[in-house]
Amino acid sequence: MKNGLKDNASFAGGGDKGEEVLWALILGGSSGLGLATAKKLASHRFNLLIVHRDRRADLDEIEKHFKEITTTGVQLKTFNADATNNEKRNALIQEIQSLLGDSNKIKVLIHSIAKGSLKPMQSAANVELSHQDFQITLDAMALSLYDWTKALVAAQLFAADARIVSFTSEGNTKAWNNYGAVSVAKAALESLTRNMALEFAPLGIKANCIQAGLTDTKSFQMIPGNQALKENALRRNPFNRLTRPEDVANVAYLLTTKEAQWINGTVIKVDGGESLQ
Repeated sequence: MKNGLKDNASFAGGGDKGEEVLWALILGGSSGLGLATAKKLASHRFNLLIVHRDRRADLDEIEKHFKEITTTGVQLKTFNADATNNEKRNALIQEIQSLLGDSNKIKVLIHSIAKGSLKPMQSAANVELSHQDFQITLDAMALSLYDWTKALVAAQLFAADARIVSFTSEGNTKAWNNYGAVSVAKAALESLTRNMALEFAPLGIKANCIQAGLTDTKSFQMIPGNQALKENALRRNPFNRLTRPEDVANVAYLLTTKEAQWINGTVIKVDGGESLQ
């Protein structure tokens, strides 16, 4: 096995006779909610395609997590590439087509891309948000979901009864300092999910969004003033703890099950009641 990928013969093959072969594509699966979801899906026999964008200095730690996933016996192929780049997305789609062959399809698409600008709208001391900052954040954290979905549909890579799951936050409706660009992207992501749920339904695709409670991920730690946000979340949460990536991954998995096939176009809160007050 090399880079988490078994030999091509095994990779393209099916599971036990009569057993459905499950494949999930995770955009942003090397940390946080995406990685937790990858591990959860792997524990339920999903083979994984993970696209992530990380620095060379972080790869050793990331590879440890990927090796942990392969110990479950599932097949894993990872791509360290920019999922928001049009040319690279097209190349990745072609490679995925080649890897899966004609008999394997993608059952689940998880969108967990965290690439956005965390600048203030107004500041005498710091660089302020620009139009380009908004555009980059919107493209990465919202519109890329549509771009990937359209490309996968065009390539006929979705399985019947496919599921799409993306992640939003309470910043979708609340104003936080330095979160303006991400907030706009999250609101757009939710609107996009609803429209995709409607217009891709004839293809059997269900699209839903999870609103995670405050989760202490690497992305969250990059938000200026995150300690104050964390303390506020702990005060508000009825269970007096932060949401964990595993909490969110559990619900992401539930949305892939047969029992969840009638859930479509929703935003599901997974925060232990944090947003109640």
